[in-house]
Amino acid sequence: MTATTTPMGPPTVLLCTDGSDLALTAIRQGLALLTTPGRIVLLTVAPSVDPTLVTGTGFAGGVMSFDEKNDLVEAQRDAAQITLDETVAELGLADVETLVEYGDAGHVICELAASLPAHVVVLGTHGRRGLRRAVMGSTSDHVVRH
Repeated sequence: MTATTTPMGPPTVLLCTDGSDLALTAIRQGLALLTTPGRIVLLTVAPSVDPTLVTGTGFAGGVMSFDEKNDLVEAQRDAAQITLDETVAELGLADVETLVEYGDAGHVICELAASLPAHVVVLGTHGRRGLRRAVMGSTSDHVVRH
């Protein structure tokens, strides 16, 4: 067996949510396709807090204290955990690991999927098209391509 192969068995499933109805629908549909998921990891990604809010840039000073930044990070963590808890309750999931990560959602999902390793990644899409998609980007598109 090489380092890139994994033993056959129940799949490790990475479920990704932002708390939206679209994410819940995608997770429901994804789980319906799996007969026996093994390890289930439920992930939400919060945006990173820009350190320049404290340190400032160039001639501009910071706009918040270090303690205020920590309070903001703590509030984001709490909100993200509530999102995960509500998703677990809404879907009636049992024996699921919940995880809050920070950063760009597409990159975080890809890195986590590789490190688990996940056999299946389930996430929804907002269905943006055209200019909105070009400007806003697409997390699901990034994950599919990487």
